[in-house]
Amino acid sequence: MTYRNPVISGFHPDPSICRHGDDYYLVTSSFEYYPGVPLFHSKDLVHWEQIGHCLSRPEQLDLSRAGSSQGIFAPTIRVHKDIFYMTTTNVTSGGNFFVYTDNPRGQWSDPIYVEQGGIDPELFFDDDGTVYYTTSMDMKVYQSRIDLATGKRLSDCVPIWNGTGGQYPEAPHIYRIGEWYYLMIAEGGTEYGHMETIARSKRPDGPYESNPHNPIMTHRSLNKTIHATGHADLVQTPEGTWWAVFLGIRPLGYPNKHHLGRETFLAPVTWSEEGWPTIGDNGTISEEMSSDGLNLQPLAPKPEKDDFDGKTLDYSWNFLRKSDSQLWSLNKQEGFLTLTGSAATLNDIAAPAFVGRRQQHFQCEVSALMAFAPERDGDEAGLTVFMNERFHYEIAIARIVGETKLIMRRRIGSLWRIENEMPWGADSITLAVQADRERYTLGYYDGNSTFIPFGSGECSLLSTEVAGGFTGVYFAMYATGNGASSQTPAHFDWFRYKVQD
Repeated sequence: MTYRNPVISGFHPDPSICRHGDDYYLVTSSFEYYPGVPLFHSKDLVHWEQIGHCLSRPEQLDLSRAGSSQGIFAPTIRVHKDIFYMTTTNVTSGGNFFVYTDNPRGQWSDPIYVEQGGIDPELFFDDDGTVYYTTSMDMKVYQSRIDLATGKRLSDCVPIWNGTGGQYPEAPHIYRIGEWYYLMIAEGGTEYGHMETIARSKRPDGPYESNPHNPIMTHRSLNKTIHATGHADLVQTPEGTWWAVFLGIRPLGYPNKHHLGRETFLAPVTWSEEGWPTIGDNGTISEEMSSDGLNLQPLAPKPEKDDFDGKTLDYSWNFLRKSDSQLWSLNKQEGFLTLTGSAATLNDIAAPAFVGRRQQHFQCEVSALMAFAPERDGDEAGLTVFMNERFHYEIAIARIVGETKLIMRRRIGSLWRIENEMPWGADSITLAVQADRERYTLGYYDGNSTFIPFGSGECSLLSTEVAGGFTGVYFAMYATGNGASSQTPAHFDWFRYKVQD
């Protein structure tokens, strides 16, 4: 039996994992998107279901000053005495903190802030009750002891390892295995030189001895479909085998470019006679890997279509920076998602009327039935293929100089223009985006259910290598008044995400 990597596709970077009984829980970074820190559950490490977010209230998450790829950086999830803890960094508001809960499917606590700098925090609970807090800063790994009730430091924050010489030693995780404490980190930066390294000590605060066989995982300079592997976390199954989750990318073309974002991968861990681990096949990973040792329990596929008939949005939906009840509603018109545009646009570092989900497959189609009859110049609503405020494509209905038009627009850095437009007289339209490995084709469906292309844009121009940042492409419904509050709401009857890989 085999499984396919990535196990969580699309923009789901910096995974961290813990096990409680027979249940596995996993979290990833979320940056400027709200709610923050998506939370997943699995019974077999391969099939994952999103069960919520750790940060789902304004009291927990302030992204008002977060630019693109700022906000929430890498999280760590741990369970101790049946209490779950998630620690992360809001790099634009508050720094390092943790939240906790006795029910990961329920609400998590308000933040407890930790008096320690750096990013990529790790909580380690030693057998004697001491709690160690470990972060990455100033090209080193730092650690202190903390009071779990208050977040106050109980010791100085001191460096414990510099890594093996790679740039940006980060993502520290500590494990007690037998008589050893293992400190595993990522080095090389979250890019093509990424790697995973490990050291060990007889004490959690060191000194740490580097593994003579480092790195224990890397795809640097290899001819692979997967690149940038690193930022790993380890977990042991009830049967005693070890596995690693970690990030990777699947770039396309030459030179390499990736637009889906950093994704979550899985690989087995083997241990040498000397007690050192190796991830995957001598440090390398494949898209298809053996599932030996795992009892695979596939999940029912998610519905392609969201009819917006519930009282809450599905966990796959996100907002930019905050959820504003003045801009979206499931109650204004029953069975519809209603968006009311504000002055904010997709070009702004702001919180526009935006409800989006990650692109998780190279070949897919998204479509939405939208009712929208704008009456004021500037009112606009539609679908966007969105990387950040400087790189995105739209297919939309807009009011321009007294006329309602269907438009297709591209924004690439400082360059933007409407590529195609035509008058539109109907009050509703089924907008669609068809994606393949090279191009997005934006258009609409006519009355005979025929797709009519209206414009296109290259996937590579929305890639990290071009657009920058740490996120991935979103498909989103949006509305804007382009500098003023919109007078006409847009009603979305349904949204469909159809996989064609």
